[in-house]
Amino acid sequence: MTNGSALLDFDRCYRAIAGRDARFDGQFYTAVATTGIYCRPSCPATTPKPQNVSFHITAAAAQAAGYRACRRCLPDAVPGSPRWNLESDLAARAMRLIADGVVDRDGVSGLAERLGYSPRQLTRVLTAELGAGPLALARAHRATTARILITSTPMPFSDIAYAAGFTSIRQFNDTVREVFARTPSELRAQRSPDRTGATGEITLRLALRGPYATGWVRWFLTAHAVPGLEHADGDRYTRVLNLPGGNGIVTVDLSTATDRYVRATLSLTAMSDLGAAVARLRHLLDLDADPLAVDEALAADARLAPLVEATPGIRLFGCVDPAELLLRTMIGQQISIAAAATHQARLVDALGAEVDDPGGRVTRAFPTPAAVAERGGDVLTGPRARIAAILGVAAELADGRLELHSGMTRAETRAELLRLKGIGPWTADYVAMRLLADPDTLLSSDLVVAKGAKHLDLDITTNRWSPWGSYVSLHLWNHALTTDRRITP
Repeated sequence: MTNGSALLDFDRCYRAIAGRDARFDGQFYTAVATTGIYCRPSCPATTPKPQNVSFHITAAAAQAAGYRACRRCLPDAVPGSPRWNLESDLAARAMRLIADGVVDRDGVSGLAERLGYSPRQLTRVLTAELGAGPLALARAHRATTARILITSTPMPFSDIAYAAGFTSIRQFNDTVREVFARTPSELRAQRSPDRTGATGEITLRLALRGPYATGWVRWFLTAHAVPGLEHADGDRYTRVLNLPGGNGIVTVDLSTATDRYVRATLSLTAMSDLGAAVARLRHLLDLDADPLAVDEALAADARLAPLVEATPGIRLFGCVDPAELLLRTMIGQQISIAAAATHQARLVDALGAEVDDPGGRVTRAFPTPAAVAERGGDVLTGPRARIAAILGVAAELADGRLELHSGMTRAETRAELLRLKGIGPWTADYVAMRLLADPDTLLSSDLVVAKGAKHLDLDITTNRWSPWGSYVSLHLWNHALTTDRRITP
């Protein structure tokens, strides 16, 4: 009867598994000493006795303790923990970067450098708080990616091994057997024929916690879609992803959200980008949120309760590329959403790299900061000061003087942005909120948010809804636009 992390309360965790509460899937893992397996909280198996149970905050910690994944509940096929966005401590920031594949690409030293720690310090802190060091945490992500590729594609195992980030076939085979207690061939025997798309495509189910505000998500993606870069058609949204191994194309189908997942079809230049692509999609669509916790807290406010009831499970949009987010936000300052999309589309068409989409939905990637810095002045229109500010920020991004990533704290992000000419508090807060998927940024200076608050006679000069200020902003934004009939409920 133990916890693998001081961050977990044993009694609360045990009540969750006794009730098979799916809300906690991905937030912790249950390891059973008598069977040697670890499960998700909602596993339908008989509830183990308390004396035989230990709880772990990550799958990597359970694996490091010698447990294998349950074949029945597939504990790695769950939404991620909302803790990594809710918290801003070192462990949370490290987990966000590990999910994006930083360890696989740059090693532990690269991860430590981004976080401002030595590799030794980082390993010590993560092991103490999460029960596993950065290498073990990255290994767990590689195992999950390997299982996805094994069960979702006909790729040869040798290709899967390197695509998932393993350095050898032997390491791949050993890890799969150790984590899943099955060989790659035995896992492949479970492959469903409908899990693959056209040649070169992979179709996946991205798990989420319900409810999911599909109407709100559909509006946001459609209203902000940049022609050429993005295409929205009802519940289907397609966009180009700028990934470490090259540009990729992804289409998500929101119609499946009622079944607790979003279907995503990916076409990648390098299959090794699958893990990063999935992590960025989950970040963009806020799939790891705990909407019941958010809704319960906000519904306690009598003025917000009708908004929560009208739009349960509202989502905070993240981003797929920090540089793109910042430049698009700057282009859209003080103009309408439609006008911003027009300006951004002109930039994409002139400077973005071409992509081959057989469906003809998208044509180009968002231009690199270097391309914007060099040629953006020939394309962008508007006030000279704004154009100069955009070109200056693009230059800093291109030469590395400005580096934005999801492992930063909100204070670090705001400080970095506010030192730049042309960026004020609203832009800094908005970018930090989406870059970090930060749940507690109350955009009180946003005109639409303020309008929504005025409709409700709600005081937003202080954030009394912490740690859910961002979701208050979104509800007020949605309320104002719905009241003005710019969003159809």
